Amino acid sequence: MYSGHLLAGVDEVGRGPLAGDVVTAAVILDPNHPIEGLADSKKISEKKRERLFDEIKEKAHAYCIARASVAEIDELNILQASLLAMKRAVEGLPVQPEHVLVDGNKIPRWHYPAEAVVSGDARVPCIAAASILAKVTRDREMVAAEATYPGYGFAKHKGYPTKVHLQALADQGVSAIHRRSYAPVLKHL
Repeated sequence: MYSGHLLAGVDEVGRGPLAGDVVTAAVILDPNHPIEGLADSKKISEKKRERLFDEIKEKAHAYCIARASVAEIDELNILQASLLAMKRAVEGLPVQPEHVLVDGNKIPRWHYPAEAVVSGDARVPCIAAASILAKVTRDREMVAAEATYPGYGFAKHKGYPTKVHLQALADQGVSAIHRRSYAPVLKHL
């Protein structure tokens, strides 16, 4: 396994929701500025994620947050859109990595030496950091979407197919940020 200093971790958030972009982040940690408490973003409290979000941005050697839009998700499919967003995050790093660890079992097409790491967000600190940046960013965007598209409950469920969300789709129809290629949305078009 790679053991140099320019190791980037990359992760995505938002493959399962019916609405909103898929958000990714790439992070190269700085061994001289360790960050305590890095873990899978889904396993830590919102309050801790918010604190770590700021600390990662402050202490990381480099980071980039990227995305694939709802239109790209509908055009490409969610897997390809996620890989595209990951590629954008890594290419957007202000310092280019020597090696990349990708959460999951697929690697985007790129020129970087890379490894896929299943459950990497729980096992690899730089992937955990990327997971936190992506999740906080996407969650904030979904909270903001609530103001633009009231009544869907985006601030609570973040676009996931909850009972409340599915009922709102049935009652209000499809919003501009819904993924039209997803079956629960498609049936309301």
